[in-house]
Amino acid sequence: MEKLPILQFEDKIIDTVNKNIVTVLIGETGSGKSTQLSQILFRHGYANSGTICVTQPRRVAAVSVSRRVSQEMAVPLGQQVGYAIRFEDRTSPQTRIKYVTDGVLLRESLSDPELRSYSVIILDEAHERSLNMDILMGLVKRLVDIRGSSGFRVLITSATLEGEKVSAFFNGCPVLNVPGKLFPVEVIYRMDDDGGGGGFRSYVDAALKVAIDIHVKEPEGDILIFMTGQEDIEKLVKKLEDRVRSLEEGSVMDAVIHPLHGSLPPELQVRVFSPPPPNCRRFIVATNIAETSLTVDGVVYVIDSGYVKQRQYNPSTGMYSLDVVKISRVQANQRAGRAGRTRPGKCYRLYPYVVYKDEFMEAAVPEIQRTSLGGSVLYLKTLDLPGIDILKFDFLDPPSYGSLGDALRQLYLIDAIDEDGLITSVGRTMSELPLEPSLSRTLIAANENGSLSQALTIAAMLSAETSLLPSFVKGSEKKRKHTPLKLPDGDGLGDHIQLLQIYEFWSETNYDLEWCKEYGLQIRGMSFVKDVRGQLCQIMQKMAKCPMEVHGRHSSRERKLSYRNLRRALCVGYANQLAERMMRHNGYRTLGLKSQLVKVHPSSVLLPDEDGMLPNYVVFHELITTSSPFMRNVCAVEMQWISPILKKLENLDINKLSGGMSDLEDDTSGKVQDVLKKEAKDVESPADRDSKIQAARDRFLARKGKK
Repeated sequence: MEKLPILQFEDKIIDTVNKNIVTVLIGETGSGKSTQLSQILFRHGYANSGTICVTQPRRVAAVSVSRRVSQEMAVPLGQQVGYAIRFEDRTSPQTRIKYVTDGVLLRESLSDPELRSYSVIILDEAHERSLNMDILMGLVKRLVDIRGSSGFRVLITSATLEGEKVSAFFNGCPVLNVPGKLFPVEVIYRMDDDGGGGGFRSYVDAALKVAIDIHVKEPEGDILIFMTGQEDIEKLVKKLEDRVRSLEEGSVMDAVIHPLHGSLPPELQVRVFSPPPPNCRRFIVATNIAETSLTVDGVVYVIDSGYVKQRQYNPSTGMYSLDVVKISRVQANQRAGRAGRTRPGKCYRLYPYVVYKDEFMEAAVPEIQRTSLGGSVLYLKTLDLPGIDILKFDFLDPPSYGSLGDALRQLYLIDAIDEDGLITSVGRTMSELPLEPSLSRTLIAANENGSLSQALTIAAMLSAETSLLPSFVKGSEKKRKHTPLKLPDGDGLGDHIQLLQIYEFWSETNYDLEWCKEYGLQIRGMSFVKDVRGQLCQIMQKMAKCPMEVHGRHSSRERKLSYRNLRRALCVGYANQLAERMMRHNGYRTLGLKSQLVKVHPSSVLLPDEDGMLPNYVVFHELITTSSPFMRNVCAVEMQWISPILKKLENLDINKLSGGMSDLEDDTSGKVQDVLKKEAKDVESPADRDSKIQAARDRFLARKGKK
């Protein structure tokens, strides 16, 4: 094993950890902090009184780093060294070094708030500022006060120089710096803006040109190419394969091309870490998971597109957008550092220096400031920490008042917290499910009305991390060898019912993967759904003593009843995600604080009636912005299910929901409350609304001569 830089600082690290409860370690790219720090602590006895827990922001990293550490320690994975990620646990009672995603550690703290099984907690890759990481830092800060005198230790590692900020957050704890890059990296910028600012096709094509030039002209060494997501990775991989095949045989060395992104199955992810055959160059086309969490040995050349795909949430509209945005200067430097691991390297930036200097932010916006916080706030409420006020919780970078208020509002509407902000029994049950709040609440409601089997399927299908259904991009039909068979249509009731029908039809084939191929479904995604559904079923059985359900054919009447019960459960779970149809056209207005005009996504199977009118009320899984605001995964619900939700909208008090004073005592949120009350007042009662809609329909029919 190469002598990694962090090993030269072993004595200094142990001396600092011995003397301090919290230590911040700044380890540059390639320093070996992710694999070596846990082993250093293990060698010095810190696993004698408990397990050393190391968090990772991504599942790919938790799996690959634990695998590497087990190999270096020459122990079977799952014994002394193991990992735990969502829906997969490879640990045992013998495990002393445990790699987990930060989300898994948060869930563990629900059953063990003081995390007594761990002697050391290492928060690794803290610079990525994931949502869970920021929540963990706030909780660990409280934990230090409780367990600090017992020998408990916390280490926070980062690859960037935010150490002083983190140190100040932890009351001035020491900061250690470990150098990282083993060899110098030459950075080469584009001389113009063709590759960096010309749009989607330009940076894919620019990366292709640079990669082939390197392959033809430069000495041996692997090439790591940073793209934004699975779609452009697959496009670039295909183009690279075509171009490499077209090169004259014998004129260049052989090449293998590997994609690397979070949706890849584990066996394909592991392939990236295997050395290439002799006289063969690897092309690795990756998302930003290869920036810091994963180190691929052998990389000498890096190609940086300058972009990343990022989900951003606007709490004032409840709208998500999936945007391709410029990376930060910190991220650009992280990417460049990947080229200097084994020898001097080169980083080709597909943008000019002036873009790096003037247009890139210094650091990326923390996830906590650009995502929905419903699940995180539910978690904090479940902890029952004394005196906790969500709006005043100690975050490293606090989210906006609007984001926290949006989360509290959602939890109140779906019965997870009461009007005083206290966690309810429903909320506690929801917190035990590894799902977002809307799906957790749907399962509980479905268990009460006899549609749990169907709701489990919906929750699993919506938890898939990739698109399950065939997508028909322009020209794709010509490339297909066979046109997929037509999928079920959801009986016109919406996308949730279609997803249910797809899974139930598949179950009747005994989960035949050939059936998925015939219908153009994503095979790995469907297999993942089947596994997730089984695990959710086990959790629900354990929690609620739910009977095992059996798939099979139902009569038409039974099927309609099950669909109705499921839609009613969805209405309860998605109480914060309701929309009513506007009278003059088929656009929808979302209810409550997020009131705005949106459309049903074109991919939806929700059907209009014989008069061309869409349902009066729908629930949606998410709002997204593309060319226009759209509701995605939409399902029709009925008028009588809406009334209790509208009533709750009338009495919202965000400060009380937070755990602080009511608005009568604290007027800081008066404007927000005025908006809430106005929106609730503006929403007509379902009866009045439906009466007007029926009158409009009667007039419409009269004009058409149908009366």
